[in-house]
Amino acid sequence: MIEHIVLIKFSPNTTTEQKEELIHRTLKLKEKIPGILDIQQGINFSARSKGYDMGLTVRFEDRESLENYLPHPAHQETLVYLKEIGVEDSIIVDFEFN
Repeated sequence: MIEHIVLIKFSPNTTTEQKEELIHRTLKLKEKIPGILDIQQGINFSARSKGYDMGLTVRFEDRESLENYLPHPAHQETLVYLKEIGVEDSIIVDFEFN
């Protein structure tokens, strides 16, 4: 299995409503993209985050599923929305486990 982890830092102008809409759109990806076993996303509440506002984890069946996810039109639409609402930075980590 593959774990895909994303930390997102937003512009100070990004609203809570926009963040919640992003979560809503992201969670729907499980219904649209084959190979997603689990997807979770939420707004960070920790003061230890170094300014990152949101976390995302996506669990995939295998590397091929991750590779197919990245260019998938539904994922690309979500990335467009993310840019529209003011993403400043992101950190992405992918790892494989049994």
